[in-house]
Amino acid sequence: MTDELERLANAVLWPGFLGTEAPQWLVAELEEGLAGVVYFGQNIGEDLSALSAQILRANPDALIGIDEEGGNVTRLESATGSTLPGAGQLGVLDDVEATRASGAELARRVTAIGGNVVLGPVADVNTDPRNPVIGVRSFGDDETLVSRHVLAAVDGIQSGAAAACVKHFPGHGDTHLDSHHASPVISLDIDEFERVHLEPFRAAVAAGVDSIMTAHIVVPAWGAEPATLNPRVLGMLRNWGFDGVIISDALDMAAIRETVGIGAGAARALAAGVDLLCIGNPTNRGGATLPDQDRRDFLDARDGIVAALRDGSLQRTRIEEAAARVATLAGALRERADAGSAPVDFDPREIVGRAITGATADAEALAVVDARRRSTLAVDSASAYVAEVLAAGGHRARVDVARTSLDEQDEALDAAVAADGLTVILLDRPDADDAQRSLVERAAVRDPDGVVVNVGLAPQRPLPLPIVEVGAASLVGAQAARERLIGRASTGDGSSRGDAGLAD
Repeated sequence: MTDELERLANAVLWPGFLGTEAPQWLVAELEEGLAGVVYFGQNIGEDLSALSAQILRANPDALIGIDEEGGNVTRLESATGSTLPGAGQLGVLDDVEATRASGAELARRVTAIGGNVVLGPVADVNTDPRNPVIGVRSFGDDETLVSRHVLAAVDGIQSGAAAACVKHFPGHGDTHLDSHHASPVISLDIDEFERVHLEPFRAAVAAGVDSIMTAHIVVPAWGAEPATLNPRVLGMLRNWGFDGVIISDALDMAAIRETVGIGAGAARALAAGVDLLCIGNPTNRGGATLPDQDRRDFLDARDGIVAALRDGSLQRTRIEEAAARVATLAGALRERADAGSAPVDFDPREIVGRAITGATADAEALAVVDARRRSTLAVDSASAYVAEVLAAGGHRARVDVARTSLDEQDEALDAAVAADGLTVILLDRPDADDAQRSLVERAAVRDPDGVVVNVGLAPQRPLPLPIVEVGAASLVGAQAARERLIGRASTGDGSSRGDAGLAD
C-alpha cells in the first residue's frame, strides 16, 4: 500500500516502462495517483490505443506523453521512419501555415492512440553546427525564424486535444556535447545567449504554451548547476508569467544520473521549480538494462523525493504546487478532448518535397554508401530505413567512418562505383565530421558523376560533389530524395550508368 508521501510523489512522476503492455507495478502506481507515462519506441505495439486505454482506466487523469517531432524524431513510426516533416525542413521552407498544419497533424496522431502530450516542438536555436543532439531538430539558427515557427507549431498542436511541450529550456542549440552522455557547458557570451536562445521560449510563454521541458545544460553565468536543478534558471519562466507545467528532461541521462543520481536529481529538480519529472527510457542502459529496470528507475526517483520530504530539503508545499499544475493541465486536456478538433488538411509529402533543395538527376538506379554517424539515445538518425528507401533494392553499404579503416571505406566506395546505378554518399555531418568530408572527396575521385544526399545541417564549406539537401533522416525525406534522383533514365534505354543527367 502506497503511503501518503509516496502518493504525493507519484503525482509528479512520469516514468517510461518496458514492453507493449502496462506492467503490473505501473498499473498499481497509476491507481495510486501516478501522473502518467511517457511512451518510447519499445512501447509501440500493434494496438497502442488499447495500451493507452489500460493506462487511463487505472488513472483517468494520466498524462500520456510521446517524443513525436517529425523528421529525425519519432516514436510512433520508429520502425519505418517519420512520414512528417522535421523542424529543419519546415525552417528551410519558412511557411508558417505548413508548420501549423504539421503541429495539428502531430496532435491528431498522438491523440488517435490515446496520448495527450506532444513532447515538441524544439525551441532551440541551433547556432553550433557541431551540435550532436539538436541539429535539424531545430527550425534553424536564427532566433526570429525559430520563434515564429515555434509559435505556429504550438498553435497547431494545442488546437487539438493535446498539450505542446517546447524544449529544451534555456536552449540546447549552442553546445557540441550531448547531455545524454555528458554535462554540456555553455560558454557563449551571456548577453548573446539571452538575446538569441531565450527568445523562442519567451515567445512561447507569451503565446500560452502548456508546458516547457528543461535542458541539463550549465550556463556558468547563472550558476554551476544544470538548468534542470537550477532555481535561478527555472525562475525566469515564472518571472515571465509562465504558470504551466515545467517538465524535466529525462533524469536517466548521464548529465543527471552520473552526477547527482536519479533520486537526488528528482528531489533537487522539484526544489528548483520542476513540476513533472520525466524519469526516462529504461532501455537507455543498453546491455546493462535489467528486466525490472523501469521499476528500479521509478523507485529510485520516488525514494529520493520521499527522503527529501522527510529530511526537510524539499518542502511539501513545493511538491503540492507542482502536483496542482499537473492536475490543472490534465483537466484542461479533458476539456479539449470533449470539444474535439477540426480535421487537418495536410500533405506531408508535398511539404517535404518543397523543402528539399539541391541536385537532381535522371538515374536508373542508386548505389548508396551510408556514412552517417551512429544513432544517439535521443535521435535514431542512422536507422537503416533511410538508406533502404534510397537504394530501393539496389546496392547499399553501411560505412561507420569513425570506426572503419580508410582501406575498408575505400573498398565500400569501389563496390558502389562498380555497382549498377548513380553513386550516392549518404551523410549527416558534412561540416562537423572531417571523416565524412574525406569520404566524399575520395568518392569524387572515383566517380565524378556521384552525388551526396545530406540529411543533416547544410554545409557551409563546399563539397566536390553535388548535394541533395534533405534536412531530416526520415522516411518521407528519403522518398523525396530518391524521387529527385530517379527520373527519365528509369524508363529509358536500360543503361545503368552513362549520363545520369545530374544537375545542381
